[in-house]
Amino acid sequence: MRTARAADPMAVRLAVVIKRLRDRMRETRPDRAKALPISQLAILKRLRDGGPTTASVLAAAEHVSQQAIAQHVASLARTGLVRVKSDATDARKRLIHVTRAGHRLFEAAADSRHAWLTSIIDEELGANNRPALEKAIALLERIAAADQHAAGSGTHRA
Repeated sequence: MRTARAADPMAVRLAVVIKRLRDRMRETRPDRAKALPISQLAILKRLRDGGPTTASVLAAAEHVSQQAIAQHVASLARTGLVRVKSDATDARKRLIHVTRAGHRLFEAAADSRHAWLTSIIDEELGANNRPALEKAIALLERIAAADQHAAGSGTHRA
């Protein structure tokens, strides 16, 4: 039986800060986008960046079950933000596409988020703290990209 490991206070602080930032960024979204869970905005972003794809590819990319993706896609389709069509080269495949409304909503949400972040960075941190913020972002990117299975291996990079 595995014993529970005490939480590292830094990990707890990081989790709390990430949640607070997500909540603050959600507050900056246009009203229509506020109704969407972050997971659905992530699906819209992935489809915008990568183009139409299948539910199974989305599920793997988002690290969720196909059932979860199916629920999110159904919800996004009901609101007119995505549409599902048969693949022109393989009618058995169903491809998920972002609609014009989905593009507009995503752009509005991104614009408001970027404006808020730019304002906060300028007002709260100023030019002197930008290099430290750049380093912190690089570290956060490493954490976000880390392989979950490698996390328990005890190896780390300096």
